[in-house]
Amino acid sequence: MTLDSYLVPETIVRPKSFTGLMALYESNYLRLLRLIPDIDQLDGCFRSRVAGASDLHMEIIERGRYTVTLSLTYYLKTSDGLLIKPDMTLRVYLDGQLAEVTAIGKQRGKGTLSHLVRGHRKELHVRWGRNIILNKWLEYLYDQGHLILDRW
Repeated sequence: MTLDSYLVPETIVRPKSFTGLMALYESNYLRLLRLIPDIDQLDGCFRSRVAGASDLHMEIIERGRYTVTLSLTYYLKTSDGLLIKPDMTLRVYLDGQLAEVTAIGKQRGKGTLSHLVRGHRKELHVRWGRNIILNKWLEYLYDQGHLILDRW
C-alpha cells in the first residue's frame, strides 16, 4: 500500500492548480518535519552541519499559536564576503500541517490564499514555482543528512 505522503505532489493532482498547490504545501510540511522534527517547540537560531556540505541555517522569525515563520538558508563565503542564498522565508501552519514559501531573498509574497480561489493565475503560478523549489531543496537537504538540532 502506498501512502499519499510518499507520492510526488505533481502526480496526485494537476500541477499548477489550487489543489495541486495545497498538495505541494502538504509535501513541503512533511519534508520540513524530517529536517526539523521539533519545529513546533524550537525558538531562536539553529544550524545543521554535514561533512562536505555547506552549513544550513534556520531562524525562527515569528511564532504564533498555530503558525511558525522561519528563514532557511546557506551562508556561503565568497571572495566578496558572505553570500546568503537561497534565503527562503517559510510559513508553517502547524494545525493544517502545511508549509509554504512566502519569500525568496527580497521577494515578498502575499499572506493570503483567498486571491487564488478567485482566479488570480499569476499568483498561483508564482507560488507554485517557489514551493516546487522548496520541495526539491528539502529533499536534497534530507538526502545530504541535514538535521536541525544544534543551536547556532
